[in-house]
Amino acid sequence: MAETEYDVIIIGAGAVAENVADRVVQGGLTAVLIESELVGGECSYWACMPSKALLRSGIALRAAQNVGGAKEAITGGLDVAAVLERRNSFTSNWDDKGQVDWVHGAGIDLVRGHGRITGEKKVTVELDGTFTELTARHAVVVSTGSDPVLPDIPGLTEVSPWTPREATSARDIPNSLAIIGGGVVAVEMATAYASFGCEVTIMARSGLLGDQEDFAGEIVGEALKELGVTIVNAAPSVVSRAGPVTITVDGRSFEAQEILVATGRQPRTTDIGLETVELTPGDWMTVDDTLRVPDSDWLYATGDVNHRALLTHQGKYQARAAGDVIVARALGKPVANAKWGAHVATADHAAVPQVTFSDPEVASVGLTSTAAEKAGYSIRVVDYDIGNVAGASVHTDDYSGKARMVVDEDRQVILGVTFVGPDVSEMLHAATIAVVGEIPISRLWHAVPAYPTINEVWLRLLETYGRP
Repeated sequence: MAETEYDVIIIGAGAVAENVADRVVQGGLTAVLIESELVGGECSYWACMPSKALLRSGIALRAAQNVGGAKEAITGGLDVAAVLERRNSFTSNWDDKGQVDWVHGAGIDLVRGHGRITGEKKVTVELDGTFTELTARHAVVVSTGSDPVLPDIPGLTEVSPWTPREATSARDIPNSLAIIGGGVVAVEMATAYASFGCEVTIMARSGLLGDQEDFAGEIVGEALKELGVTIVNAAPSVVSRAGPVTITVDGRSFEAQEILVATGRQPRTTDIGLETVELTPGDWMTVDDTLRVPDSDWLYATGDVNHRALLTHQGKYQARAAGDVIVARALGKPVANAKWGAHVATADHAAVPQVTFSDPEVASVGLTSTAAEKAGYSIRVVDYDIGNVAGASVHTDDYSGKARMVVDEDRQVILGVTFVGPDVSEMLHAATIAVVGEIPISRLWHAVPAYPTINEVWLRLLETYGRP
């Protein structure tokens, strides 16, 4: 290895870590990534990209089947083998050469192995029993991500359950799949596998998409049932395997060829040396809005590991802020850490956009009505049936969907927006801009949606709210 000292050391080489390194190098500093698995991380190989590739074909087929003139031309069903092959192309068949080439092309160094913090600004990398000590001149950034949580259900670990990794990388589709959990991963994988003809059962004690507006889980749940998915609003009490997996829920037994656990995440911090800097291994890493660990002038944490917003796009957002602020501090430049400043991740608090790629989609940003009330805002909730918009009826026959706008009545600005319906993900960024920009309702009246598009729902929401 050519160097052992860098301006910035990043533990991890996923999408978030890559963005930290890129910003640091663009700012004139040197950076090295440390990775024990595939460069590109969870999103590239086991999460965002393969999961959306698995979902898209089935959704596209059903979309065509819902438009007169197109549906009459469709004579076949989904080609599952072709879907899996397309998925493989998005993961480069789990080969990270392309990602490694990008890293080197961006002027970033890469060290393979398991990185552990061993002292102030020091990281030791272990690979096959060989140890390399690296020193950072300015900062160490932890971008190690998160792992699935396995709930404490008797017999679960013994049946070799799938985690999201196995679900998104499966080479063969099981005849039946049981899913524990009701969040985004559970809903998306239920949608994908039901599209493949797999018999799917979701076991979700608290229902579906519990952190969204109530109607989101209700609408998606009905759509999943139409796809043939069984939804059980209870958690398993015991699991066993003798050939198929047997799951006992409320005294009833269900069988499935495979079982997927999608019940949450935990930080990858158990073996990265946090104890050497008086932090607790296995805990989420607390950071300030510049992504720096309190009481430290050199340690940062970006992405899932800080538990602010477990979404790739938010992690990249944090990475850009962290990379830029590290450069500013290293070069003695001013730090813009006021709200919405260049060096802070303000959006993490109340302006996070998120899409659940179910069928229909759920797209949301900002606070739900429940969260806004809990935060003490005086709010008004405005709902509208997206199917009543002319553009929606042209887009899909019998379009069904719902929009909700949560307004801060004191300032007359939008706190949150939720859309549920086909292709609503492409409408989300306008809502994100409105929330982040705190654009007054009176000004939004002048943002005229083109006709006939689904975005006309914005006009209908404003008409329902009324002129301020």
